[in-house]
Amino acid sequence: MQIFIHNDALQALLDDLQARAILQQLQGAQGSLELNEEQIANALPELVELAWHLRQRNTSSAWALAQQVKDWLPALPHPQQDSLHARLLLVRGEAKWLLAELELAQQLAQRALLEFTRLQDHEGCADAHWLLAWIANDRGDYLQHDEEMVKVQAAAQLAQDPLRASLAQAGQAISEAFRDPQTAMRRWQAHLPPDEASVAPALMACWNDFQGRVASQTSDFAQAIACRLRTREAALQTGQIGRAIYAMVNVGSDFSCLNEHTTALEWAQKGLDLARATGWPSRIGGCLIQSAETLRLLGRLDAAQELLDEALTTMAPLRGSRTWAQALRSQGELALDKGDYEAALDWFGQLQERAQALAQNEFEIIALRGQANAWLRLNKAQPAISAALLSLAQARQHGDALKQIEALQVLAEIHARQPGLPNEAISAGSASLHYLRQALEIAGQIEGYTVPGPLLDAVAQAHAAAGDFESAFAVVRQANAAREKINSQQATNRAIAMQVRYETERAQAEGDYHRQLAQSEARRAQVLQQTSTTLAHLSAIGQEITAHLDTDAVYGALNRHLHGLLDVNYFAVYLADPDGLGLTSHVRIQDGQTLGSHHVLASHPHSYSLRALREQCEFVVNVAPEDEQKSLTPDAIPTLSMLFGPLIVDGRVLGAMTVQSRARHAYGEREQLIFRTLCAYGAIALDNARTYQQLQQAQQQLVAQEKLAELGALVAGVAHELNSPIGNSLMIASSLQEQTGEMRQAMQNQALHFNHLQQFLQDTREASRLILRGLENAADLVNSFKQVAVDRTSAQRRVFDLQQTCHEIVATMMSQIRPSGHSITLDIPEKIRMHSYPGPLGQVLTNLINNALTHGFENGMPGQMRLCASLPASGRVLLQFSDNGKGIPQENLNRIFDPFFTTRLGAGGSGLGLNICANIVTSLLKGSLKVRSTPGAGATFTLDLPLVVEDELLQSLAQEHGF
Repeated sequence: MQIFIHNDALQALLDDLQARAILQQLQGAQGSLELNEEQIANALPELVELAWHLRQRNTSSAWALAQQVKDWLPALPHPQQDSLHARLLLVRGEAKWLLAELELAQQLAQRALLEFTRLQDHEGCADAHWLLAWIANDRGDYLQHDEEMVKVQAAAQLAQDPLRASLAQAGQAISEAFRDPQTAMRRWQAHLPPDEASVAPALMACWNDFQGRVASQTSDFAQAIACRLRTREAALQTGQIGRAIYAMVNVGSDFSCLNEHTTALEWAQKGLDLARATGWPSRIGGCLIQSAETLRLLGRLDAAQELLDEALTTMAPLRGSRTWAQALRSQGELALDKGDYEAALDWFGQLQERAQALAQNEFEIIALRGQANAWLRLNKAQPAISAALLSLAQARQHGDALKQIEALQVLAEIHARQPGLPNEAISAGSASLHYLRQALEIAGQIEGYTVPGPLLDAVAQAHAAAGDFESAFAVVRQANAAREKINSQQATNRAIAMQVRYETERAQAEGDYHRQLAQSEARRAQVLQQTSTTLAHLSAIGQEITAHLDTDAVYGALNRHLHGLLDVNYFAVYLADPDGLGLTSHVRIQDGQTLGSHHVLASHPHSYSLRALREQCEFVVNVAPEDEQKSLTPDAIPTLSMLFGPLIVDGRVLGAMTVQSRARHAYGEREQLIFRTLCAYGAIALDNARTYQQLQQAQQQLVAQEKLAELGALVAGVAHELNSPIGNSLMIASSLQEQTGEMRQAMQNQALHFNHLQQFLQDTREASRLILRGLENAADLVNSFKQVAVDRTSAQRRVFDLQQTCHEIVATMMSQIRPSGHSITLDIPEKIRMHSYPGPLGQVLTNLINNALTHGFENGMPGQMRLCASLPASGRVLLQFSDNGKGIPQENLNRIFDPFFTTRLGAGGSGLGLNICANIVTSLLKGSLKVRSTPGAGATFTLDLPLVVEDELLQSLAQEHGF
């Protein structure tokens, strides 16, 4: 389970239908689904993951979900149950930490750690140490925080989780940046990601937080603001709301350092608004403190006091935290500004105690310096000197030059007010000047530091008080130069602040715009999700409808999916009659039972289906209580909720569809949206089915016409071929009959001579031979025609000789080949016997010959065709038909087998010949048909056929019984 996920991933988790249904049931939502134990058990891991990722996004919902889900965990097997239970402990522990119940939070985190350790769940161990680290941070135990971060990294490495390990490194870097930013940057520079685009947003939030901390503490406030704005954006995207709040507070602090206090206050308020929504004391307190500090700098002391008082009240459970120490410091500084020096002493005293407990030297130095200022203004020099000297000593011990200067200034001011105070540190001269010179010396050692004008003014006054007016004048000139430099720097800072503010506002405006777009898209997606079965079901409907171009299949798909999406007891589809006289139901299903057909006249005054056609939009009918026992259609039981919609495609109204329920008010806006979508799908599907049926009918008619034309051409050709042998035989028989009559007359007249008889017998013998040969040719042609005709009409599978069959087919085509001057050569080996369909094979070869005669040969040039066969492999025969015609253009080669594709449209070409060939070869003959051609060099069609076509019924039976 990931430690942080993007908002998009969370939305995908929320969109899970089963988890959503269980969540609704847990929350007592109206209309929630009743789920069985198996469904609940399957969804529990998703619900635990949901609670985990809601822990900062919506802490109260995460807590409630964790509390409710834990009671269902016993439905799971123990290893999985224990792991999810430990994860829920972490969810509850983080909620308690955020709500400042640190003791209980630590107990829950430690219990989770023990459980994860027992299960050897290293990811869980890393997350438990992560929570313990932040609990220690809020207690002010920074050493423990760093130790826990090291443990996070170790556990993450065992889990082979680079994201968790990198997050632990970033956490250590941020902690070190509070103590020594420059050292932290040198140490962690190598770990910074080189390319933000390739790094997880959760990790970039942490590393930008670190870089912003370093930049702020090294006075690069523009860079700090840029980093912290990136932190805020990435943190909000990944559910790190606490980090996002602190980022906004720190942006305000950085703007304040640039003297842009108004902008600082705006950002502090933004952070406060977000923090108040969470109810987390630490974040609310941090925002209040920053807002109060900005108001103090603006001189609005009373308003600042109100915010600080609220901060202390809110953060009472976090007295051990660094944020509490910051609140004490702000209270002390505000008390000094208000002139309430007794209160300032008290606040700085509390800060000193808290600093010692936290081992935060920075706060202790500030507390001692603040006490010194308060004692000074109470005119109590000795306590003031003691506190200032202690502040100076600690600042020297820790090498804090700026705080040394502040302490020396306080000491100088004390001695300037009371010049006669004894001072063992100097033997003679002005004590005030002595401390101010030390301050100047330290200031001169700070690289890039500009000595402030007030310090130089104090030095000049000290020289003047000692009578050294020349030195005083020289220092005054330095003070003026320093003021000019500081004023210039302040102007630069203000310009930087204005530029940063402009860029920030522009980035924020762009971010808000994209966020609004994303939210708008999310809302639109949510509306679609609320259709109960989401787009997955609608997509399945569309896929099923397009897969079936049969009206019954369309009705079945609509009925099935409507029941899955809506509450449906009755479903019907009415289509407009072709004559326009009314509507006829094509499907009526009630509670799974099919009802009889129902017709509605177009003149019916109260038909809701006709109303849907007239208004062309869906509408809902909720039956009134007094009409509950009425039924609108015969054989149907009464329903209380009815939804009607038109079936429209491209402005054409096909009919109407209705779903009805016995539940009251079953169809709202969501259900209407679903129904509208399904009406659109249904209309398109029914229109496609109708168009497909019309196309099939047209294709069947064209195929029939093609066959009739082919048969007519065949009969005409055979008749032409029979005309020659029969005509010749008839002419010879007529001549023989005439000669026989002459011989009979010669015999009767006794004028018959021997040579006449001998010539008659010779002529009779020749005539008989010619008549017999002509009739034999005619008989062969008739037999071939009869076999071809029987084969083509019966399409029966039988054993035949390939050579004989091809000769018979070519013989029937000679009447078309010979007159045009073309020729055909056959090269078919003997004894190739096939167990196949000779009729369809003949139809294919006839179509190929006709195709060559029609498209291959032009301009009356005689052409040559060739039909040859070979046996390339056992059980297969290769038939090749080729011509030397004009060939086929390359752009047409991939289309010639498509139905209705022809280059002679309107000139006798239907575009079905080669399509029929391909269908016969692949479907009936179980072979393949290929073509190759070179323009100008003819074309070659290759048929790869099995010698034996298996009987499909016998083959399926053999497969069924394992033969």
